[in-house]
Amino acid sequence: MKLYCTKILLFAFLLNILVTSSSNEPNNKNEPSTITPHHTQTNRSLCECDIESSNYDKDTSMKSVMQQFFDRTSQRFHEYYERMKDKRQKRKEQREKNIQKIIDADKREKSLAEKVEKGCLKCGCALGGGVLPVWGIGSGIWYAILSQHATKLAIQKGIEKGIEVGLEKVMEIVKPSISAVRGTMPEINELETLIAGKFTDEVTLYDIFKYISSNVEGPLRETHQPFFTTVNAMARKGLTQFNSERQVAVDAVASAVENAKAAEFASHTSLLSNTIIASVVAIVVIVLIMVIIYLVLRYRRKKKMKKKAKYTKLLNQ
Repeated sequence: MKLYCTKILLFAFLLNILVTSSSNEPNNKNEPSTITPHHTQTNRSLCECDIESSNYDKDTSMKSVMQQFFDRTSQRFHEYYERMKDKRQKRKEQREKNIQKIIDADKREKSLAEKVEKGCLKCGCALGGGVLPVWGIGSGIWYAILSQHATKLAIQKGIEKGIEVGLEKVMEIVKPSISAVRGTMPEINELETLIAGKFTDEVTLYDIFKYISSNVEGPLRETHQPFFTTVNAMARKGLTQFNSERQVAVDAVASAVENAKAAEFASHTSLLSNTIIASVVAIVVIVLIMVIIYLVLRYRRKKKMKKKAKYTKLLNQ
Protein backbone atom coordinates (compact mmCIF):
# COMPACT_ATOMS: atom_id res chain seq x y z
CA MET A 1 0.00 0.00 0.00
CA LYS A 2 2.87 2.33 0.89
CA LEU A 3 4.61 1.46 -2.35
CA TYR A 4 1.59 2.45 -4.40
CA CYS A 5 1.24 5.75 -2.59
CA THR A 6 4.88 6.56 -3.26
CA LYS A 7 4.60 5.83 -6.95
CA ILE A 8 1.46 7.95 -7.20
CA LEU A 9 3.23 10.91 -5.55
CA LEU A 10 6.27 10.63 -7.84
CA PHE A 11 4.05 10.48 -10.91
CA ALA A 12 2.16 13.59 -9.78
CA PHE A 13 5.46 15.44 -9.22
CA LEU A 14 6.70 14.58 -12.71
CA LEU A 15 3.44 15.76 -14.26
CA ASN A 16 3.73 19.04 -12.44
CA ILE A 17 7.27 19.57 -13.79
CA LEU A 18 6.17 18.86 -17.35
CA VAL A 19 3.26 21.28 -17.10
CA THR A 20 5.47 24.04 -15.74
CA SER A 21 8.12 23.63 -18.43
CA SER A 22 5.51 23.59 -21.21
CA SER A 23 3.91 26.77 -19.93
CA ASN A 24 7.23 28.68 -19.90
CA GLU A 25 8.48 27.60 -23.31
CA PRO A 26 6.64 30.18 -25.53
CA ASN A 27 7.88 33.10 -23.41
CA ASN A 28 11.48 32.03 -23.69
CA LYS A 29 11.34 31.98 -27.44
CA ASN A 30 10.12 35.56 -27.72
CA GLU A 31 12.54 37.15 -25.17
CA PRO A 32 16.14 37.85 -26.11
CA SER A 33 18.91 36.18 -24.16
CA THR A 34 20.62 38.34 -21.52
CA ILE A 35 23.36 35.90 -20.51
CA THR A 36 26.91 37.04 -21.50
CA PRO A 37 29.16 34.16 -22.36
CA HIS A 38 32.48 34.05 -20.45
CA HIS A 39 35.37 32.19 -22.00
CA THR A 40 38.09 31.19 -19.54
CA GLN A 41 41.47 30.66 -21.17
CA THR A 42 43.35 27.82 -19.63
CA ASN A 43 47.14 28.28 -19.33
CA ARG A 44 49.34 25.33 -19.30
CA SER A 45 51.71 25.84 -16.34
CA LEU A 46 54.53 23.45 -15.58
CA CYS A 47 54.06 23.77 -11.85
CA GLU A 48 50.38 22.78 -12.12
CA CYS A 49 51.03 19.75 -14.21
CA ASP A 50 52.48 16.42 -13.64
CA ILE A 51 55.75 16.20 -15.56
CA GLU A 52 55.76 12.48 -15.19
CA SER A 53 52.50 12.09 -17.07
CA SER A 54 52.52 10.73 -20.57
CA ASN A 55 50.85 13.88 -21.96
CA TYR A 56 54.10 15.91 -21.56
CA ASP A 57 56.12 13.16 -23.08
CA LYS A 58 54.04 13.41 -26.21
CA ASP A 59 54.11 17.24 -26.28
CA THR A 60 57.12 18.31 -28.41
CA SER A 61 57.13 21.94 -27.27
CA MET A 62 57.15 20.95 -23.61
CA LYS A 63 59.88 18.43 -24.30
CA SER A 64 61.93 21.17 -25.97
CA VAL A 65 61.45 23.51 -22.99
CA MET A 66 62.41 20.79 -20.57
CA GLN A 67 65.46 19.88 -22.62
CA GLN A 68 66.62 23.52 -22.73
CA PHE A 69 66.15 23.77 -18.97
CA PHE A 70 68.17 20.64 -18.36
CA ASP A 71 70.89 21.75 -20.78
CA ARG A 72 71.26 25.20 -19.24
CA THR A 73 71.20 23.79 -15.73
CA SER A 74 73.81 21.19 -16.61
CA GLN A 75 75.98 23.82 -18.27
CA ARG A 76 75.78 26.11 -15.25
CA PHE A 77 76.58 23.26 -12.88
CA HIS A 78 79.49 22.28 -15.08
CA GLU A 79 80.82 25.85 -15.11
CA TYR A 80 80.35 26.05 -11.34
CA TYR A 81 82.25 22.81 -10.84
CA GLU A 82 85.05 24.04 -13.11
CA ARG A 83 85.34 27.31 -11.20
CA MET A 84 85.30 25.50 -7.89
CA LYS A 85 87.91 23.07 -9.19
CA ASP A 86 90.20 25.93 -10.22
CA LYS A 87 89.69 27.72 -6.91
CA ARG A 88 90.33 24.55 -4.96
CA GLN A 89 93.47 23.88 -6.98
CA LYS A 90 94.74 27.43 -6.37
CA ARG A 91 93.92 27.21 -2.69
CA LYS A 92 95.62 23.84 -2.48
CA GLU A 93 98.75 25.18 -4.17
CA GLN A 94 98.77 28.25 -1.91
CA ARG A 95 98.23 26.07 1.14
CA GLU A 96 101.09 23.79 0.08
CA LYS A 97 103.34 26.83 -0.43
CA ASN A 98 102.43 28.18 3.00
CA ILE A 99 103.01 24.78 4.56
CA GLN A 100 106.38 24.51 2.82
CA LYS A 101 107.34 27.99 4.04
CA ILE A 102 106.33 27.05 7.57
CA ILE A 103 108.28 23.79 7.33
CA ASP A 104 111.39 25.57 6.00
CA ALA A 105 111.19 28.28 8.67
CA ASP A 106 110.68 25.63 11.32
CA LYS A 107 113.67 23.66 10.03
CA ARG A 108 115.86 26.76 10.07
CA GLU A 109 114.67 27.71 13.54
CA LYS A 110 115.10 24.15 14.77
CA SER A 111 118.57 23.90 13.22
CA LEU A 112 119.61 27.23 14.74
CA ALA A 113 118.21 26.27 18.14
CA GLU A 114 119.96 22.90 18.02
CA LYS A 115 123.23 24.56 16.99
CA VAL A 116 122.96 27.08 19.83
CA GLU A 117 122.08 24.31 22.29
CA LYS A 118 124.97 22.14 21.15
CA GLY A 119 127.31 25.13 21.18
CA CYS A 120 126.32 26.06 24.73
CA LEU A 121 126.58 22.44 25.85
CA LYS A 122 129.97 21.97 24.18
CA CYS A 123 131.24 25.25 25.59
CA GLY A 124 130.03 24.34 29.07
CA CYS A 125 131.50 20.84 28.84
CA ALA A 126 134.77 22.19 27.44
CA LEU A 127 135.05 24.80 30.15
CA GLY A 128 133.88 22.54 32.94
CA GLY A 129 135.50 19.30 31.84
CA GLY A 130 138.58 20.54 30.02
CA VAL A 131 139.56 24.09 30.81
CA LEU A 132 138.74 24.03 34.51
CA PRO A 133 140.87 20.96 35.41
CA VAL A 134 143.73 22.17 33.20
CA TRP A 135 143.40 25.62 34.70
CA GLY A 136 143.42 24.05 38.17
CA ILE A 137 146.60 22.10 37.42
CA GLY A 138 148.24 25.12 35.81
CA SER A 139 147.15 27.33 38.67
CA GLY A 140 148.57 24.84 41.16
CA ILE A 141 151.93 24.75 39.40
CA TRP A 142 151.90 28.50 38.99
CA TYR A 143 150.94 28.93 42.64
CA ALA A 144 153.79 26.65 43.75
CA ILE A 145 156.36 28.50 41.64
CA LEU A 146 155.16 31.91 42.73
CA SER A 147 154.94 30.72 46.32
CA GLN A 148 158.63 29.81 46.21
CA HIS A 149 159.40 33.20 44.74
CA ALA A 150 157.21 34.88 47.37
CA THR A 151 159.03 32.91 50.09
CA LYS A 152 162.40 34.14 48.84
CA LEU A 153 161.14 37.70 48.75
CA ALA A 154 159.69 37.32 52.24
CA ILE A 155 163.00 35.98 53.60
CA GLN A 156 164.89 38.84 52.01
CA LYS A 157 162.42 41.35 53.40
CA GLY A 158 162.71 39.73 56.84
CA ILE A 159 166.51 39.90 56.74
CA GLU A 160 166.42 43.58 55.79
CA LYS A 161 164.01 44.33 58.60
CA GLY A 162 166.06 42.19 61.03
CA ILE A 163 169.28 44.07 60.15
CA GLU A 164 167.52 47.39 60.62
CA VAL A 165 166.11 46.48 64.03
CA GLY A 166 169.27 44.56 65.00
CA LEU A 167 171.55 47.56 64.40
CA GLU A 168 169.24 49.70 66.50
CA LYS A 169 169.50 47.15 69.31
CA VAL A 170 173.31 47.02 68.91
CA MET A 171 173.46 50.77 69.40
CA GLU A 172 171.23 50.53 72.48
CA ILE A 173 173.38 47.74 74.02
CA VAL A 174 176.78 49.34 73.28
CA LYS A 175 175.82 52.95 74.09
CA PRO A 176 176.20 52.71 77.91
CA SER A 177 179.75 51.32 77.59
CA ILE A 178 180.76 54.01 75.07
CA SER A 179 179.34 56.79 77.21
CA ALA A 180 181.56 55.70 80.11
CA VAL A 181 184.76 56.08 78.08
CA ARG A 182 183.47 58.99 76.03
CA GLY A 183 183.88 57.17 72.77
CA THR A 184 182.00 57.64 69.50
CA MET A 185 179.69 55.31 67.64
CA PRO A 186 179.45 54.92 63.87
CA GLU A 187 176.29 55.82 62.03
CA ILE A 188 173.72 53.09 61.50
CA ASN A 189 173.79 53.73 57.76
CA GLU A 190 177.53 53.01 57.65
CA LEU A 191 177.11 49.66 59.38
CA GLU A 192 174.01 48.81 57.35
CA THR A 193 175.91 49.40 54.13
CA LEU A 194 178.64 47.02 55.27
CA ILE A 195 176.22 44.30 56.43
CA ALA A 196 173.67 44.49 53.59
CA GLY A 197 173.73 41.38 51.37
CA LYS A 198 175.81 39.31 53.78
CA PHE A 199 172.89 37.31 55.23
CA THR A 200 170.90 35.03 52.90
CA ASP A 201 168.84 32.65 55.02
CA GLU A 202 168.38 34.00 58.52
CA VAL A 203 169.56 36.82 60.75
CA THR A 204 169.71 37.18 64.52
CA LEU A 205 171.07 39.77 66.90
CA TYR A 206 173.98 37.48 67.82
CA ASP A 207 174.84 37.04 64.09
CA ILE A 208 174.96 40.82 63.68
CA PHE A 209 177.41 41.16 66.60
CA LYS A 210 179.57 38.33 65.20
CA TYR A 211 179.68 39.88 61.72
CA ILE A 212 180.58 43.40 62.99
CA SER A 213 183.28 41.93 65.24
CA SER A 214 184.99 39.85 62.54
CA ASN A 215 184.43 41.71 59.27
CA VAL A 216 184.69 45.45 59.98
CA GLU A 217 188.29 46.64 59.64
CA GLY A 218 190.21 49.70 58.55
CA PRO A 219 189.60 53.36 59.28
CA LEU A 220 186.10 52.77 60.62
CA ARG A 221 187.41 50.49 63.40
CA GLU A 222 190.23 52.90 64.28
CA THR A 223 187.85 55.87 64.46
CA HIS A 224 185.36 54.10 66.72
CA GLN A 225 187.72 51.79 68.64
CA PRO A 226 185.70 51.74 71.94
CA PHE A 227 182.57 50.75 70.04
CA PHE A 228 184.21 47.82 68.28
CA THR A 229 185.94 46.71 71.51
CA THR A 230 182.55 46.40 73.20
CA VAL A 231 181.14 44.58 70.18
CA ASN A 232 184.04 42.12 70.25
CA ALA A 233 183.41 41.44 73.92
CA MET A 234 179.73 40.68 73.20
CA ALA A 235 180.60 38.46 70.22
CA ARG A 236 183.06 36.36 72.25
CA LYS A 237 180.22 35.24 74.51
CA GLY A 238 178.46 32.02 73.74
CA LEU A 239 175.08 31.99 71.98
CA THR A 240 173.20 30.72 75.02
CA GLN A 241 174.77 33.25 77.35
CA PHE A 242 174.20 36.09 74.90
CA ASN A 243 170.53 35.17 74.37
CA SER A 244 169.92 34.85 78.10
CA GLU A 245 171.50 38.21 78.83
CA ARG A 246 169.88 40.06 75.93
CA GLN A 247 166.59 38.17 75.70
CA VAL A 248 164.43 41.23 75.09
CA ALA A 249 166.59 42.55 72.27
CA VAL A 250 166.92 39.09 70.71
CA ASP A 251 163.15 38.58 70.77
CA ALA A 252 162.59 42.02 69.26
CA VAL A 253 164.87 41.23 66.31
CA ALA A 254 163.32 37.77 65.80
CA SER A 255 159.81 39.22 65.96
CA ALA A 256 160.68 41.93 63.44
CA VAL A 257 162.09 39.33 61.07
CA GLU A 258 159.02 37.07 61.31
CA ASN A 259 156.56 39.92 60.95
CA ALA A 260 158.33 41.25 57.89
CA LYS A 261 158.38 37.77 56.34
CA ALA A 262 154.71 37.21 57.01
CA ALA A 263 153.70 40.60 55.66
CA GLU A 264 155.73 40.21 52.48
CA PHE A 265 154.56 36.64 51.87
CA ALA A 266 150.94 37.56 52.50
CA SER A 267 151.11 40.50 50.10
CA HIS A 268 152.28 38.24 47.27
CA THR A 269 150.23 35.14 48.03
CA SER A 270 147.03 37.07 48.66
CA LEU A 271 147.28 38.70 45.25
CA LEU A 272 148.08 35.35 43.68
CA SER A 273 145.31 33.49 45.49
CA ASN A 274 142.81 36.24 44.74
CA THR A 275 143.72 36.07 41.05
CA ILE A 276 143.34 32.28 40.97
CA ILE A 277 140.07 32.35 42.91
CA ALA A 278 138.68 35.09 40.67
CA SER A 279 139.60 33.15 37.53
CA VAL A 280 138.10 29.91 38.87
CA VAL A 281 134.92 31.70 39.91
CA ALA A 282 134.70 33.33 36.48
CA ILE A 283 135.04 29.96 34.75
CA VAL A 284 132.42 28.38 37.02
CA VAL A 285 130.02 31.27 36.40
CA ILE A 286 130.51 30.97 32.64
CA VAL A 287 129.86 27.22 32.82
CA LEU A 288 126.69 27.78 34.84
CA ILE A 289 125.48 30.43 32.40
CA MET A 290 126.08 28.09 29.45
CA VAL A 291 124.24 25.26 31.18
CA ILE A 292 121.33 27.55 32.07
CA ILE A 293 121.11 28.82 28.48
CA TYR A 294 121.18 25.23 27.22
CA LEU A 295 118.40 24.16 29.58
CA VAL A 296 116.24 27.18 28.69
CA LEU A 297 116.65 26.63 24.94
CA ARG A 298 115.97 22.92 25.32
CA TYR A 299 112.81 23.61 27.32
CA ARG A 300 111.56 26.13 24.74
CA ARG A 301 112.25 23.74 21.87
CA LYS A 302 110.42 20.89 23.60
CA LYS A 303 107.50 23.21 24.29
CA LYS A 304 107.31 24.21 20.62
CA MET A 305 107.52 20.58 19.53
CA LYS A 306 104.65 19.64 21.85
CA LYS A 307 102.54 22.52 20.53
CA LYS A 308 103.34 21.52 16.95
CA ALA A 309 102.42 17.90 17.64
CA LYS A 310 99.15 19.07 19.16
CA TYR A 311 98.31 21.18 16.09
CA THR A 312 99.25 18.33 13.78
CA LYS A 313 96.97 15.99 15.69
CA LEU A 314 94.11 18.48 15.45
CA LEU A 315 94.66 18.93 11.70
CA ASN A 316 94.73 15.19 11.13
CA GLN A 317 91.44 14.84 12.96
